[in-house]
Amino acid sequence: MELQGKVALVTGAGSGIGKATALRFAREGAMVGVLSHTEDEIRKVAEEIERAGGRAIALVADVADEGQMRKAVADLVQAHGRLDIVFANAGINGVWAPIDELQPQEWDRTINTNLRGTYLTLHHAVPHLKKAGGSIVITASINGSRTFTSAGATAYSATKAAQVAMAQMLAVELAKHKIRVNVVCPGKIDTEISDNTEKRDTQEAEVPAEYPAGSIPLTGQEPGTSEEVAELVLFLASDRARHITGTPVWIDGGQSLLV
Repeated sequence: MELQGKVALVTGAGSGIGKATALRFAREGAMVGVLSHTEDEIRKVAEEIERAGGRAIALVADVADEGQMRKAVADLVQAHGRLDIVFANAGINGVWAPIDELQPQEWDRTINTNLRGTYLTLHHAVPHLKKAGGSIVITASINGSRTFTSAGATAYSATKAAQVAMAQMLAVELAKHKIRVNVVCPGKIDTEISDNTEKRDTQEAEVPAEYPAGSIPLTGQEPGTSEEVAELVLFLASDRARHITGTPVWIDGGQSLLV
């Protein structure tokens, strides 16, 4: 129970990596604020945590909406008096298309969700973390940090590169407040995010590559799991990682080393 007495905020907690991490935090004793823009989804996650003997509060908010995020963080802190851990995980793949076909509104949606959403999460959470120190973990990606061959993923990769830079800037800025800031960079993970990706004419932007032995050295074609990423986030959020900050950690089975 290494998070006993801690209060954690997890965005994008309705499914995938966010849900797996929220469940893992709760098993370690944390009170978890689980946040998503989908009310039915996030209430089910909170109920699942409580059925398993944990503690959770469902927070409904769009991470790109300043007013909603201000209220969500305030509600969590008002209910439990503190905030110790923030997992800024919410994000979308958005539309993947050649740059001359990608429309401004499609670009804006990806930037707003992934980058503005991360900013707003931290903007409202950091004042509370400053009171006693804490840990921030951000979900980025191998895209934009070590790989640049996902055809048409310019908006997505730009947000992921920016999240790494944001974490490293904030690791320095917030160190005096005993706040650590780290990044997880997953490769292919068994989640539903790919099902929500719109790809359009990506062959125009594609550079062909063949991997006869499979695209993930450790597993061939088998993706990682949300639970594996959750274990990494738990480590970075815990006191075991007390001397780690400003560090991106790739969790991809070696996938990003091939391209």
